[in-house]
Amino acid sequence: MRSLLHIVILLVLAGCGVSATRPAALDEARRLMTEDPGAALERLNALDLAELDDSATMAEWALLYSEALVANRLTAPNDTIVGIAIEYYGRHGRKQELRKASELKALISGGDHRDELATALYLQKEKEFFLYKERSARELLMLAVLLVLVAAGAAMVWMRQRLRLKQAQNEALMAEASGLESKLRELLAGRFELIDSLCQTYYESQGTKAERKAVVEMVKREIEAVRTDSFPRMEQAVNDCRGNLLGKVKECWPDIKPDDYRLLVYLAGSLSSRTISLLLGESVEVVYKRKSRLKARLKERVAPAFPAVMEVF
Repeated sequence: MRSLLHIVILLVLAGCGVSATRPAALDEARRLMTEDPGAALERLNALDLAELDDSATMAEWALLYSEALVANRLTAPNDTIVGIAIEYYGRHGRKQELRKASELKALISGGDHRDELATALYLQKEKEFFLYKERSARELLMLAVLLVLVAAGAAMVWMRQRLRLKQAQNEALMAEASGLESKLRELLAGRFELIDSLCQTYYESQGTKAERKAVVEMVKREIEAVRTDSFPRMEQAVNDCRGNLLGKVKECWPDIKPDDYRLLVYLAGSLSSRTISLLLGESVEVVYKRKSRLKARLKERVAPAFPAVMEVF
């Protein structure tokens, strides 16, 4: 993409350089027009129109050439050359030059002094002008084709970059999906292990006096395990399933208290107030009050930067 941009810039600079080229013969002919009109006409006839690379210079030459014919009292066989100046200055709204060219057209057409050599030279310059028009048309077509090719190349590069970006996004989504699948499998396995363990305890103690106590003790052990050993896994699961929610909270609220952070993890994990009260060792009423204070602080500290965080609660 950068290379294509450089090519376009070089083409523009090259075009500007060419259009800025102006033959010195035009200035010399203008200077001689009053002193020696014949010499001025000779300079203009000697000028190769192939050296004129823009329509403005061509129009200037046509106006000077027509003026030189009138100054030398010569009649043109047609109005092709003065028509070049009339067409250009009329199209660009240059009224002074247009008026002068129109006056010269009337004088050239109404004259009666014909010169065979001047007529032959006039027809030669007319031929050169038509060749110039053909060349300009070819160059314009080549420039249009080049611009189309550059645009097509730029579009191809852009599409290629879009495809690469899309592929990278798909790969990232696949990796994320794979990680979530692994995390879900791990959580599912843990849930089945817990159910299996409780069923084993219940089976071994059913029908005995110790049945209820054994089950209760087993539940207590599992709750304690969630409170301590399983907490890091719960943090990771919340971040994976909630778009790095805990990381966003820490970014906006780096000095959050450990107790509030633990409550935040439990709430983001969609645990009920009763479950949270058991994990925190506090009453349900206290949990409700702490939840209210925590949400207020989140709304104040985190919501301005990450409004979606509040949707979790």
